[in-house]
Amino acid sequence: MSSDAAPVGRGAAIFGLAGPDLAPQERDFFRDCDPFGFILFARNVADPDQLRRLTADLREAVGREAPILIDQEGGRVQRLRAPHWREWQPPLDLIARLEPDAAARVMELQARIIAAELRAVGIDANCAPVADVARPETHPFLKNRCYGTGPEAVARIARAVSDGYLAGGVLPVVKHLPGHGRAVTDSHLDLPTVRASRQELNEVDFWPFRALADLPMAMTAHIVFTALDAQAPATQSPEMIRVIREEIGFHGLLMTDDLNMEALSGSLAARTVASLAAGCDIALHCKGDFAQMQEVATAAGEMGEGACARAAHALAQRRAPGAVDTGALEAEFQALTEGAGR
Repeated sequence: MSSDAAPVGRGAAIFGLAGPDLAPQERDFFRDCDPFGFILFARNVADPDQLRRLTADLREAVGREAPILIDQEGGRVQRLRAPHWREWQPPLDLIARLEPDAAARVMELQARIIAAELRAVGIDANCAPVADVARPETHPFLKNRCYGTGPEAVARIARAVSDGYLAGGVLPVVKHLPGHGRAVTDSHLDLPTVRASRQELNEVDFWPFRALADLPMAMTAHIVFTALDAQAPATQSPEMIRVIREEIGFHGLLMTDDLNMEALSGSLAARTVASLAAGCDIALHCKGDFAQMQEVATAAGEMGEGACARAAHALAQRRAPGAVDTGALEAEFQALTEGAGR
């Protein structure tokens, strides 16, 4: 799965699929629209053997080593679960129990173990780290997925998590640019509006993302930041994408958060067009609904020259993992976490 010359798909989209097996119409659709990659959810997962077949079938459909993503953060957002995979505590709950000096190493170990589990079933990208800064008012859908309440600590732990994934041959997708921590509503259900000043955003919310700007891929936030654009959510705001590129300094592959989230309005085609016109590279559609995928694929079209270059650069950072003793990683993890916070 590692090659500096790995071919990049034509389509400016990442798609989910309906179930645990690749249906014939999905296979033909993916072959025709050739999306950049795929994303898997619990509905696509039965056991390791099934998952290996599915990831192989997806790549065979497009004729290349397409990236296959998942959300395996730990805690509530974890698509692979027992009895076949390890269960993890919510990140903020785990980190709160640890000494500050141990937190980054513990989260790096966890990421390295998760990476080994993902690669074993053909998954090579994880939608993590979460670099949003938690606050007292952060909505519960996000809060315990965060790594801390200060930008420096969040950046340090997010870097360690990213290093763990990269060492394990898994591309990290940092989220949610340019920062979701101030949202007091769930963007799955409504459009959050953040009224913090530009200075506050620069000093806190944007800070971790500037420190992580060299990562290969990132996901946007469906949030309105009134200090910069009082009308459009960041995903669909040319000004916010300019801030992400020029002020935060992220020049990697930028994908939207899920286009089906209710923070966005209009048809899926309109959501797709607005997001890509604002400057996102890739439209993310997670639901696996076939008619919706057709609508998004048509609206997204093919990646432009800049997006293709960023996609190729991201894939060039996907490398085969080195030899790893997961037993030794687990032993260190346990040694650092046992008794923590007692």
